[in-house]
Amino acid sequence: MDNKTRAAVTGIISITSKGVGYVTVVDLPDDIQIEPSSLNTALHGDEVEVFVFPALEQEKPTGEVTRIVKREKVQFVGTVDKREGGAVAFVLPDDKRMYSDIFLPPKESRKVKGGYKVLVEIIKWDDPKKNPEGRVEKLIGKKGENNVEMESIVLEKGFAVGFPKPVTREADTIGRHATPISQKENTRRRDFRNATTFTIDPEDAKDFDDALSFKRKADGMIEVGIHIADVSYYVRPGTALDKEAQRRGVSIYLVDRTIPMLPEVLSNGVCSLNPNEDKLTFSAVITLAEDGTVHEVWMGRTIINSNKRFVYEEAQRVLDAGAGPYYEELHALNSLAHIFTKQRSAMGALDFEREEVKFKLDANGVPIAVTQKPRLDIHRLVEEFMVLANKEVASYLSNEIRRIRKGASLYRVHDVPKKESMNELLFLLRSLGHTIEAEGGHVSSKELNALFERIKGTSEEALIKTVALRSMAKAVYSTRNIGHYGLALENYTHFTSPIRRYADLIVHRTLQKHLDGGHLTDEEVGWLHSFAVALSAREMDAVDAERTSIAYKQVEYMKERVGNSYEGIISGIANWGVYVEEKETMASGMVKLKDMSDDFYVFEKGKYSLVGTHTHKRYAVGDCVKIKVVGADLEKRTLDFVFV
Repeated sequence: MDNKTRAAVTGIISITSKGVGYVTVVDLPDDIQIEPSSLNTALHGDEVEVFVFPALEQEKPTGEVTRIVKREKVQFVGTVDKREGGAVAFVLPDDKRMYSDIFLPPKESRKVKGGYKVLVEIIKWDDPKKNPEGRVEKLIGKKGENNVEMESIVLEKGFAVGFPKPVTREADTIGRHATPISQKENTRRRDFRNATTFTIDPEDAKDFDDALSFKRKADGMIEVGIHIADVSYYVRPGTALDKEAQRRGVSIYLVDRTIPMLPEVLSNGVCSLNPNEDKLTFSAVITLAEDGTVHEVWMGRTIINSNKRFVYEEAQRVLDAGAGPYYEELHALNSLAHIFTKQRSAMGALDFEREEVKFKLDANGVPIAVTQKPRLDIHRLVEEFMVLANKEVASYLSNEIRRIRKGASLYRVHDVPKKESMNELLFLLRSLGHTIEAEGGHVSSKELNALFERIKGTSEEALIKTVALRSMAKAVYSTRNIGHYGLALENYTHFTSPIRRYADLIVHRTLQKHLDGGHLTDEEVGWLHSFAVALSAREMDAVDAERTSIAYKQVEYMKERVGNSYEGIISGIANWGVYVEEKETMASGMVKLKDMSDDFYVFEKGKYSLVGTHTHKRYAVGDCVKIKVVGADLEKRTLDFVFV
């Protein structure tokens, strides 16, 4: 679009913590930058109409918001600030992308106390020169208290904490009538109650989505059943339960609690694959040779009775000792998992797994210890069989839809990296003396894997892997099956966790329709196409909430350790400072450029480094450094470090 034809365009606006907006428009190559004075009440995520200003050649476009087409969010969590002796109150939003405090009129102001957190809804904002006017929707509690802060995180992301009464009534009714399982249901399902079956989960897990059964057949083949809780049997379309699960989209796992997608009577009881109980399941039963070759796949509704509930560490001890409960089964499954990992790596499956942290909290929720969760063989065992089930279900659905030329399904897709992002990686690799095949700026995952093998153990490994990870697209849900770049799979979906992901529940329903000889109608396909976008966004909100709770606890832990020195790894470089991740707690903080007084440092963007002009000292992404904690801000969830 040239200057003569520039006019109003419509797009989604993203707003930074500094109050600058960027509008993404489908037909424009660059985002339109909106200065704070030109936002005209637009908020992060809003769909807006923008007038694009005429621009000089090679300058990025700028513009002004002329109309709010659709508000993305009107509810915010914040802290009440009472002013003028308590007569006037404002809410200071937790979300730093919300650049204006929210005014509470006298009627609302009387409901709240200063220093308390509330959920507030904007009811009027038509003048950018004035503050938005709000209404108090929920009193959360006193700022700084653990329960208040954790609930604030959940509410800020738009999730509900409790369930509406109609939902709990439906769940309780199901709970009362769930056992015993009817004779009709017993006879219409494939019976695995006599098969050796177990679950493997974290020690603190309460909902068990999946179980594995094992049978060695007379011909030497191995039959593995991947049995998944049959949530779709209990949660029917159109019910209050289903509508609420749809709204939530996922369960949220905070540091100290779970906000479940389904009420606990279902998630921890009726649907959970608890040991020594008959349970209804939806299964992918796969017959394999010792070398991992798939010979036969059966899918359908089943009934199981799990023999044992393993926790990860217990199952790992059995493998390590070479003896113990179900050692033969675990050993055979682990051998197959190793084969699958090797095969997928050869195909180009990327491994960006990061360590996770675990908190030990006192009675008030204050962290007293932070440790890293070990990555065990048993974790990979479970993951590989879940990937296998997801892949086989997606392949079946994809083939069926292609065969009958009707319907659609929900896939978990991961697009190839954008050309611009990959060009940054290629530039870095060339500057470090590495060559990699790239066709038109596109690099195959197989090529990346080969590169990772070549740099394993070198000083450049952390930097290259960090930049490569940042070049990746996000995995999302879609009815358009473009494959999964990161897993190097043509077909992939989510089938294995319907207790905690609504996507899996959709896939169960779709799979059963096809097994019954049917397919999704045109109306259902249209709904699913648009819902996939909403579901992807919901998932990102949940991930953001989980990361926020972890960051809060990391800062809370470090706040009591200001003055202490630690080992860290540089995770990012900017022209205002160096981001460092402390090795043990994985807490992220910043060494500000203004605090690096030993030299004058210059930011080398292409090499992801800062270089001293006199000493030539270099700080680069991936470097190991020693840092001291000099500041901790719980409200902003930030840490300040200095190099020592």
